Amino acid sequence: MIEYPNISPEILKIGPFAIRWYGLMYLIGFMCSYLLVRFLLKERKIKYDKDFVESLFSYLIIGLLIGARLGYVIFYNLSHYLQHPLEIFAIWYGGMSFHGGLIGAVIGGILFCKKFRIDFWQTSDIIILTAPIGIGLGRIGNFINAELYGRPTNSPLAMIFPTDPLRIPRHPSQLYEFFFEGVVLFIILWSIRNKNLPKGAITSLFIGLYGVFRFFIEFFREPDGHIGYFFGFITLGQILCILMIITAFILNNFIIRLNQK
Repeated sequence: MIEYPNISPEILKIGPFAIRWYGLMYLIGFMCSYLLVRFLLKERKIKYDKDFVESLFSYLIIGLLIGARLGYVIFYNLSHYLQHPLEIFAIWYGGMSFHGGLIGAVIGGILFCKKFRIDFWQTSDIIILTAPIGIGLGRIGNFINAELYGRPTNSPLAMIFPTDPLRIPRHPSQLYEFFFEGVVLFIILWSIRNKNLPKGAITSLFIGLYGVFRFFIEFFREPDGHIGYFFGFITLGQILCILMIITAFILNNFIIRLNQK
């Protein structure tokens, strides 16, 4: 068993205000994505004016944050937030849904592309290349918060999380997600970025691969106590990932037909 590195979730606290690692991970993720998008635009020799990337990220960040929070509220704990509506805005304590964030970012991207009359799929393929960085950093934030930990295990990788009321060895599933949804997914997408792929293919691949990785990691992750299992064996996260995989197949067929025209 590995000893959990008990890191305080708060980097700095002044009175009632605190800077938390979870929020910092999001900020670093956005900054890395911003810099890589600028690099990719130059690499592909796509001309853009000074405010283009800043405007794009304004749409994406607003869409992602709203979608991620509302996704968590609606998918995972709606009854609680109906009773405590002000807690919906307390995102610094965690509680962000990837699936909701993806939907929000897509909506933000569509609105941006329509307003500036640019190709959505080309833009999406560039943005999605950087998404695993933010996902991976978000999982590190979950790990520091000692939240979303794994199921009980006798694995030598097991840890006892301070927030676990049972205080038993569990899988550090946040680190599994960091590795597969962050590191591995980024390496795969980045390695094929210059291949002669149809527009939208990288977006479709991201959706499908994330769905597959997350589906299997959910077998190591403790389901939310107030939700548990559906049909006695499958988690809500796995159901959402199945929908992602199906969406990737449908999207891939659509992209093939679109590029055949």
